[in-house]
Amino acid sequence: MKKGIDYIGNAAVTICHDGNGNYLLGLRSDKCRDEYNRWDPIGSGGIEFGDTIEDTIHREVKEECGSEVLKIEFLGTRETFREHDGKRTHWIQFDYRVQIDPEQVKIMEPEKCLELRWCKIDEIPEPMHSQFPLFLEKYKDKL
Repeated sequence: MKKGIDYIGNAAVTICHDGNGNYLLGLRSDKCRDEYNRWDPIGSGGIEFGDTIEDTIHREVKEECGSEVLKIEFLGTRETFREHDGKRTHWIQFDYRVQIDPEQVKIMEPEKCLELRWCKIDEIPEPMHSQFPLFLEKYKDKL
């Protein structure tokens, strides 16, 4: 059984920042599950059985960009319906703004991430992951 397809998946979605208005984005490679060559926030992932959301955030941020988490701020939740490989998917997203140490940041998964880039909210490159504009619109007053 597949999470998000055979049953509702849940994920911690993070947008990492440096505390100075810069946000970390990654460019997805063709080795990712979908949405190749699109920019999205770093440090997000499915919540595994037995892990808390905070455990997931710490693990995913470390795995994807090598940084320790300095501060976690809850933004809200979203329910996401998409299609992937011709199958409908359904996810509950727990969204967070996460401060990290920019000195620790590096590409940790070169097979999945072609580039990391720090940018201001109004300088986010295109094309973006299909769900990222929705995230930005929902939380524009909190970022």
